[in-house]
Amino acid sequence: MKPVADHLQALVEFENVDKTYDGEYLAVNQLSLRIAKGEFLTFLGPSGSGKTTALMMLAGFEVPTAGEIRLDGRSLRQVPPYRRNIGVVFQNYALFPHMSVAENIAFPLSVRGISKSEMHGRVERALGLVRLGGFGQRRPTELSGGQQQRVALARALVFDPALVLMDEPLGALDKQLREQLQLEIKHIQRDLGITVVYVTHDQSEALTMSDRIAVFNAGVVQQIATPSDLYERPLNAFVAQFIGESNRLDGRIVALEGERCTVAVDDGQLVSALAVNIGPVGARARLSIRPERVVVHPADRECDNVLVVRIEELIYNGDHTRVRLHVPGASDFLIRVPNVPDENPLAPGQQIRIGWATRDCRALDAPDGIAGAGIGENR
Repeated sequence: MKPVADHLQALVEFENVDKTYDGEYLAVNQLSLRIAKGEFLTFLGPSGSGKTTALMMLAGFEVPTAGEIRLDGRSLRQVPPYRRNIGVVFQNYALFPHMSVAENIAFPLSVRGISKSEMHGRVERALGLVRLGGFGQRRPTELSGGQQQRVALARALVFDPALVLMDEPLGALDKQLREQLQLEIKHIQRDLGITVVYVTHDQSEALTMSDRIAVFNAGVVQQIATPSDLYERPLNAFVAQFIGESNRLDGRIVALEGERCTVAVDDGQLVSALAVNIGPVGARARLSIRPERVVVHPADRECDNVLVVRIEELIYNGDHTRVRLHVPGASDFLIRVPNVPDENPLAPGQQIRIGWATRDCRALDAPDGIAGAGIGENR
């Protein structure tokens, strides 16, 4: 994935945007971000986090309560949706059932007064782009769900929009087809050089497709970064938990030394960690450790932190086994162990040593401080 530098020209700008429906609760709270031309940016978050509301304001289907949204430097406040030159793809396809596939795709061109001869050429190109050549005369009801979504995508691209918005476009499809279309959409976006803002609650989808991801929670962007930065360097406990799997150990800070800290977890064990987003000595903190960074039976001096734990459950997953451990101070602790033939097997009830390096353990804000965190640069 290509990084998006601050000096790149912004196509879309949100500046201190708020949205409330009842005058009290902010569905979107002080949203400020820049989207570069040619970027694939995903709004990711749980239901009710504000991601779809932000997209609908950009599309013009919702009006900001406060703040400014600009497209290519122009304020959108007085611009109706049909004049924004934005393509939109919805989860439910929103195709006209009484029209053919070609007529559905041509609809945005007809309302723009494009001649029939030019319209035919553009529709054929759009069909080829989404691999539906020869399907122009069929009706939407004669197509599969995946094919209908391809038609919706072709309709959003056929008029060469400045920006394409996609709201959970693959949510209704089965897993295999969804993964196939993820790659196809990304390849089309890259080949055409178009700007895409994509909404999903599926973290795997966001990691696969995006140049950058904006993680929403409670109306606030918690962090915006590349997929690898979000996964490897989360800035708060919510991002660490929402992006991938993360083991959690809660405790209290007992020492701070530069970029490192020592945390006494709730069973009294002292753990060394990177001090990422924490308070002073004495404050509560949450430690985050990815399952794949935990070493089983670590050699002497291989890991800075070593614990003796008990195996609770083994879950076979083909190439690896998920091992659920009883770790004092943690409500649930999972690790991944590769399945290698002829190795000594693990068993429930067995005691084992596990460990991890300080660099793989991040000390983050305590759980009651999650929702208020804002955008920050990665550390």
